[in-house]
Formats: sequence, C-alpha cells, structure tokens
Amino acid sequence: MAARWIERVTGPWEQKRRYWRYKVRRRALPAHHRTAVEGLDRYVVVTGGIARGDVLVQMLEDLVELFEQSAADGLSVTDVVGADPVEFAETFLATYDDARWVTHQRRRLDETIARASSLEQHGARG
Repeated sequence: MAARWIERVTGPWEQKRRYWRYKVRRRALPAHHRTAVEGLDRYVVVTGGIARGDVLVQMLEDLVELFEQSAADGLSVTDVVGADPVEFAETFLATYDDARWVTHQRRRLDETIARASSLEQHGARG
C-alpha cells in the first residue's frame, strides 16, 4: 500500500530504474560524447517542457543511444549535432512534441477559442 502511494507521488519505479540505467550509460560514454549528452540533457529537460515522465525517460534513452552509436562509429560530436547545437536540440525535441506541456496548452487554447466562436455564432449569452 505504501509503495502505491509513493509511486503516485513520485512516479513509477520502472521509470526511475530506466533513468538510473540511462545515467550509467551516459557515464560510460567517451568524455567528449558524455559532455555533449550532459549539455543536451540539461537543455532538453529545462526547455523541453515534457509533461510525461515515461516520454522524458524514453527521450533521454534515445539521446544516449544516438551518442553510443556515434561513438562506436567513430563520429565526432560535431558530426552528430552539426554546427548549431541548439537547432539540433530543438529538432530532437520536436520528435517528442506530443508530450510537451506547451503542445497540450496550444491544443487547449485552440479548443477554447473554437468553443467561444461556436457560442458567438449561436448567439449564446452569459
């Protein structure tokens, strides 16, 4: 019973396990790839506005997998992110757009304005 209450407050244990495994994988990267992943991690977590923990963990796993593969292939950090790291990060985040908080709020605003317009067209008052 206590475990369910804790999970309700903090999120599922499996997500935490996956996140801890991600951190282990990140630490195992070569220094230059690890530094890049740490920076990208910070950027996407702070600016990404991912509203669901499962999607956030999946996104970080995908990020570390990309850099694991690039390290194995002998690619440089610049080969992976290109000349503009912010553009890379924003493009990467766009892949997870449905889970972003701002996307939810945009939909909500669209629905509210559509409802208001419908009320206006039907002459509703009050």
